[in-house]
Amino acid sequence: MPGDVTSSSHPGRLTWIGHATVLLEAGGLRIVTDPVLRDRVAHLVRRAPALDLGEVDVVLLSHLHRDHLDLPSLRRIGCRPTIVVPAGSGAPLRGLPNQVIELGVGAELHMAEARITAVRAVHEVRRTPGGRVTPAAGYVIDSGQRIYFAGDTECFDGMRALAPVDVALLPVWGWGTTLGPGHMDPDQAAAAAALIRPAVAVPIHWGTFLPAGAVRRHSELLRDPPERFAARVQEVAPDTRVEILRPGEALELGRPPLRSLS
Repeated sequence: MPGDVTSSSHPGRLTWIGHATVLLEAGGLRIVTDPVLRDRVAHLVRRAPALDLGEVDVVLLSHLHRDHLDLPSLRRIGCRPTIVVPAGSGAPLRGLPNQVIELGVGAELHMAEARITAVRAVHEVRRTPGGRVTPAAGYVIDSGQRIYFAGDTECFDGMRALAPVDVALLPVWGWGTTLGPGHMDPDQAAAAAALIRPAVAVPIHWGTFLPAGAVRRHSELLRDPPERFAARVQEVAPDTRVEILRPGEALELGRPPLRSLS
């Protein structure tokens, strides 16, 4: 049975739900990134149980690819949270009753005790094959501690401008057996950590979805990417602590990770 991630009285908690979906409780808000909560999305099959998010205040969408913007998952989230998308990306959300805010790179949104800033990502986005290109973005959430959610992006030198951050949520793989442009593998994500200089790095975007029939031949993709990332970070960014979470596990900033809430 899926678990239920309930409210926490502890500030600065984050829970990795799976793939690029992270629930962050900070600054008086419950923020979720790129919520994909279904067991199957097109040909992708979920390999870890999804959790019930409970009430959410803000949804941060990094871009319009279907493993990041999943309309059925958004409709599951109660309380009509505010949805933040990169500038020029709001059209697919017009049928939802939520408030939708488009943020260009460098633009800020202030809510409760948090400041959310859209930052650059290098990732080509087309919602449909042959469709128009729309932007991608990452976000920095500042509520006294700075948390960087990368979304999908290549490693690029401009990441230096983000440094330092308290926590970096960095993608270390994807949903398939290979990676195309605009993504980071464990080595590239470690290089990003060296640029960003986070106190803590949490690998995300791995171990959650694989195409139907791929598990038998590629089961290592459900476990190896974060370990490879951690080993490489130790070499290139030794001041950064890597915290490997499993879906449903949580981390209180400045403390050891909590066990699964599911």
